Amino acid sequence: MNMSINPSEYKILIVDDVMSNLMLLKVLLTSEKFGILMASNGRQAIEMTRQEKPDLLLLDVMMPDLSGFDVAKTLKEDPQTGNIPIIFLTALNSTADIVKGFKAGGDDFISKPFNKEELITRIYHQISLVAAKRLVEAKSAELERILSGHNSFYSVLAHDLRSPISSIKMVLNMLLQHLSVDKIGNEMHDLLITANQTTEDVYSLLDNLLKWGRNQTGKITLVPQEVDLVSILEGVSDIFKLTGEVKQISLEIMPCGPLMVNVDVDTMKTVVRNLLSNAFKFSSPNSKITVQFERAGNMAVMHVIDQGCGISEERQRKLLDPGNHETTYGTKQEEGSGLGLLLCRDFVAQNGGKLWFTSQEGVGSTFSISLPLA
Repeated sequence: MNMSINPSEYKILIVDDVMSNLMLLKVLLTSEKFGILMASNGRQAIEMTRQEKPDLLLLDVMMPDLSGFDVAKTLKEDPQTGNIPIIFLTALNSTADIVKGFKAGGDDFISKPFNKEELITRIYHQISLVAAKRLVEAKSAELERILSGHNSFYSVLAHDLRSPISSIKMVLNMLLQHLSVDKIGNEMHDLLITANQTTEDVYSLLDNLLKWGRNQTGKITLVPQEVDLVSILEGVSDIFKLTGEVKQISLEIMPCGPLMVNVDVDTMKTVVRNLLSNAFKFSSPNSKITVQFERAGNMAVMHVIDQGCGISEERQRKLLDPGNHETTYGTKQEEGSGLGLLLCRDFVAQNGGKLWFTSQEGVGSTFSISLPLA
């Protein structure tokens, strides 16, 4: 056991419809000095989790009103409870059941009847991750105070993490290319797709963090050159092919001849990648993303139009304000940090252009950029 963890600082919610199981687990964990909460059905578990914000759930799978999988899915879809780890307690042990549990948001499985030492070990493992997260959050807050708003910490972090994440991304892409559904089954193939997409998102975030930090400290040098904006879009759009297939979203680039602009290519690739990434993230399944180009005076204009969830009027007012930074969630609960749009706004402005958007909640959004024609 990790002696650096003080169990009394952590609350565990036990969920089981069998009272004898509840009492057994309560006695076991009380002896470990954890704070204990109990719920006897799924709906009560959801309500208590939202009210009490426990640090860990021990969740029975087979319950009469809502299964543990249903409870986990509901909690994971709620931003207020989505980060709380869940250990499933279940007599189910088939591969399909385990895959279903992890897809529902479970962090670990314990088979019934459970071994006491194994249960305690797995609980301490999850609690140690919670403790580590708390430590990281505390240290991050301390660093923010020390740095007084400077972003050098994020740049260093992103730089150090980008290489290993890139390696993982490459391995997952290779596995997807060589392991078909026929070889590993639908469940495992779906998990592999999810892991690949998550890794792509993390890599994109790290890349944005690195560029944001370098931009804030003046370490990015723009080298304007004459380039076709349409070609930049077509080159970047290839990386979203898998995302489009998974979410069944089509990308239509409206016919347009070369549109020559005078910009820095690297920063413009970042802008276009972020705009397309957001469009796919917040688009509804079986919808279409359309990209249109036009000339407006001495400016080239690109519109990225989605048929997604749209943005509320309140959120629209905050979207491009760094002081109102907050996490949003896509149509498949993909996390959006908002950092990418702030980076896009800055990069477009530095290239002599402008970024703006229009949106209607439940209908979709259009993000537009203008850039000086060559």
